[in-house]
Amino acid sequence: MSISNGDKKHYRRLGHKLKPVVTIASKGLSDTVVAEIDRALSDHELIKIKFAAGDRESRRAISDEICRSLKCELAQSIGHVSLVFRKSSTPDPKLSNLLRRP
Repeated sequence: MSISNGDKKHYRRLGHKLKPVVTIASKGLSDTVVAEIDRALSDHELIKIKFAAGDRESRRAISDEICRSLKCELAQSIGHVSLVFRKSSTPDPKLSNLLRRP
């Protein structure tokens, strides 16, 4: 699954106003954190993840691991925050960040 540049631009615009849903601290990527990211992606489709510790390479490695294990796409990564997207098969209009109106 690969998203187009136009879609990435649209997701970045939508994600600008979002707050991080999950924070990954110095302990890294645990099973509970992965489960919470999976739940958030199922509900919201587009989420921000904040990295509270680590250097650029470790943040990139964790982002890649999240995308690979949860089958999602990285829309943007700036500093300590990543914007991640995964299309839901049955989105809830009240929860989805893609379907809600600003």
